[in-house]
Amino acid sequence: MTPAELEAARDRLVPDVAAAGLRVLFCGINPGLMTAATGHHFARPGNRFWPVLHASGFTPRLLKPSEQHELLTYGLGITNVVARASARADELSDEEYREGGRILQEKVTRLRPRWLAVAGVSAYRVAFGDKRAAIGPQERTIGTTRIWALPNPSGLNAHWTLTTMAEEFARLRAAAYADGS
Repeated sequence: MTPAELEAARDRLVPDVAAAGLRVLFCGINPGLMTAATGHHFARPGNRFWPVLHASGFTPRLLKPSEQHELLTYGLGITNVVARASARADELSDEEYREGGRILQEKVTRLRPRWLAVAGVSAYRVAFGDKRAAIGPQERTIGTTRIWALPNPSGLNAHWTLTTMAEEFARLRAAAYADGS
């Protein structure tokens, strides 16, 4: 993909991969330019979402971004806090995060997933006005939907390794499957 093609994807919207009653609705911060250009969530090659999803046991094999709709067969989906694509999350304003949080709450109320998993604790803090939120399960719920803040799988988030990130995703998986169904 050329730099011009990526830049042309700026501000595009990427459709959710979602349905009612999911076990986990994963929520990114916002689509990157590669995601917007391809229409596939977490499409940048350095993003660790897909490898971590597999390593944590959510998927039986490593899915490619182009196979994102297979997530629905596992009771999983993807959305974003902020819908518009940008090159970096720091291009988003706090107001965009807060508005995105409001829209996300409406979406979750409508779709009723068991868990909303926000991949980016800093984005979660701003979107939901919870300055003390930490990685892990949150006290807040949206209706009956529980919330889990996950580390951002971007390759820029070097504080979290693939292994430690997979361990945190596996903690969510254990909670999401705790009822045995």
